[in-house]
Order: sequence, then structure tokens, then C-alpha cells
Amino acid sequence: MSGRIFEGLKVIDCASFIAAPVAATFMADFGAEVVKIEAPGGDPYRSLYRGPGMPVADFDYAWFADNRSKRGICLDLKQDQAREILLKLVAEADVFITNFPFPVREKLKLRYEDLKVSNPNLIYASLTAYGEEGEEANKTGFDSTALWARSGLMDMIKSSPDEAPARSAPGMGDHPTGTALFAGIAMALYKREKTGEGSYVSSSLVANGAWWNSFYLQAALSGAEIPVRPHRDNWFNALSNHYQCKDGRWFILALVNEARQIDWFIKAINRPDLLEDPRFKTQELRKENARALTKILDDVFSEKDWDEWRQILGDHGITFGIVRKTIDIPGDRTFEDAGAVIDAGVSNPVAKTIGTPVFMRGQEKAPVRPPPAVGQHNDEIMYELGYSADEIANLRNSGALQDG
Repeated sequence: MSGRIFEGLKVIDCASFIAAPVAATFMADFGAEVVKIEAPGGDPYRSLYRGPGMPVADFDYAWFADNRSKRGICLDLKQDQAREILLKLVAEADVFITNFPFPVREKLKLRYEDLKVSNPNLIYASLTAYGEEGEEANKTGFDSTALWARSGLMDMIKSSPDEAPARSAPGMGDHPTGTALFAGIAMALYKREKTGEGSYVSSSLVANGAWWNSFYLQAALSGAEIPVRPHRDNWFNALSNHYQCKDGRWFILALVNEARQIDWFIKAINRPDLLEDPRFKTQELRKENARALTKILDDVFSEKDWDEWRQILGDHGITFGIVRKTIDIPGDRTFEDAGAVIDAGVSNPVAKTIGTPVFMRGQEKAPVRPPPAVGQHNDEIMYELGYSADEIANLRNSGALQDG
């Protein structure tokens, strides 16, 4: 297949922070031309990496990952002249992405009905915290509040019933939500291919949170009582639990098909006596005595380092996985083999970056380009829109077009 699938498409990223902008990053990876519009001063996401408790680096790693391969223009959309520039961009665009709150969209005339006048074939992609309708539609939120906390996940994943709710890491819910919005855009592009019509597509943090928690949420919707998730020492199933090796590394067992794998497992740990123990002879008894079995397996797995257990368990066909520390992932070759970590190219401040998690056989993703500085491509974009040097200078003087 020659060319990238989105080559020739023009995308406007008129959004801030993470979830909505990364939908545009997907488009850029597959060849689309993305223009990011920022307000004077830039996207507030630019300063997040400097916050307390954030990893310390000499460049904005978060901005790089989520806004690479885009061009940038800085417009004060409160000014009519800046809005004229926006409408010219919209007239040529295929996709417009925003996560501005609805009152802001109305004030700045950025609603779908405002923009489709300039481009009836436009695909308008809307990202909200709490959905498009209802009493909370205008409410702002982040993935920590609208996805993790509101969906029940923050309560579900805490380490024990007595612990405070678990804290989510930056972007944990935003990135998958951006993937959902990208799916909506792709669906709308297909519809336009068939009908010639533009579309309004949307996703929300709260809807993605519900989808993430669908196993337990569907149980609640079905009238089931949700069990309290105990501490790992009291976990329901010793064969689906975390264990620590001699060298301090943790891994998780996942013998979901216990009836098939139990004999393999017993051979792997060289403990045939366990199946002779009246507490563990059957699957039902192993569940009833999970706490006792967990203590035994704690001792078993503390006898060898992780590398040795990885080889042994793998050789016996056991399903398991290491509990990685993020700092160790750059040395994990599997992430590169899976396209999750990719080459960033020689023009960037780092050698590697995070790949978008969608792949198409026969489609090579576009080379990674640096993310834009605030207003970095103002002149380039304005010339493409037909503005002269004098007009650009006048727009700068008026403040409609700004360089940072």
C-alpha cells in the first residue's frame, strides 16, 4: 500500500491537556497534517511536568509524547480577526477536535453549528468530562475526577478495604479516552466516504470510565452485590495473586484455566505434596483455603530470583506477568517489538518515544517530528492561508496572532 492512510487530511487540534489532543496525534502518526491552536501563553498542559512529584527532566517529556508531529499557531480567539483565521482553517479542514467546555464554545462560537457553516463536510470531534447532555454536561473535569473517581475504579483498585482510594497517574485515563475519540473520528471519516456528509462525534471521560469498569458495573446494573476486594494476603484465589521473588521483584500468577494448568504449576514449583494436602486437593478446596496456600507460595517464590522463576514458569506453560516498575521499561525489549516504544528520530531531544497503540499491516507510521513551541508555525500557516507579510504583521500588532 503506497502512502499513509490519512495523508492529505487536515486536522485542527483546538484542545488542551491530553485526551482530545492525543486523538489528533493518532491522525498525525498515520499521515494527517495537524495544526494545533493554542491561546496566548500556550496550553496549560505545557507546565504539568514541572509540578510537584513529577519526574524531573530537562525537557517537557509529556508535551513531546502527546503533541509530536503537529504544527502550532497561537490565536487569541476572543478577537474577531483571530476568529477569521480560525474559520479559514476550518474551511480547509477535515476534522476539528476540541474539549473546550460548552459555555466557552458558545462564547467563542466554536460549536458544531458555528463551524459547519464554513465547512458542511467537517467532522467535529467533541471530548467532554461528563457527556453531552444532562445537568453535568457543562462541568469541567480531568481523568482523575471524571473517569477514575466517578466510575468506581479509584475505589475498586485500592490495595485493601481500609486503605484510602488509590491515586491515578497523570494521563492514565486520558490516553485510552483519546483512543476512543480517534475511533469516533475514523468512523465519521468512513461515513463521509460513503455519504459525503460531515458528522459530530463525541466521547467523554465518564463514559470511558464506565466502559473500563464494565465488569463490575454490569454486575451492579444486574442487581449483584459487589464484593469487597481484600488485601492480597486474603485474596480469593492463591493462583491468581501477586508474589515476591528472592530479589524483591513482584509478579502476578494468572491460572484462569486452573483445571488445565494446576498439574503444570505443581511440577514447575516442584511441590507435588500440595495436591496431597487435604486443604488443596480440589479447586474448590484451594479457594476455601486460599489464605493458607498464599502463605505457602510466598515461601516458595521467595527462594529464587525473578529471572529463574520466569524461565521455570515459562517452560511449564504457566500464565504470569512481571509487575514492572516504569523506570525498568526502557530496557524491556517487548515494548519495542510491540510498537509501544518507537524511535523518535535524530531531530528530537530523546531517542525513543511512545507509539500510538493501533497498527495496520502495510502502513508505516510517519516519522516523529518535534512538537510545536507556542505559535512556532504562525507565519508558515498564515502564508498558506493567503495572508501577506503586512497582514501578518498587523495581526501580530493587534494581538490576534501571537508568538507565545
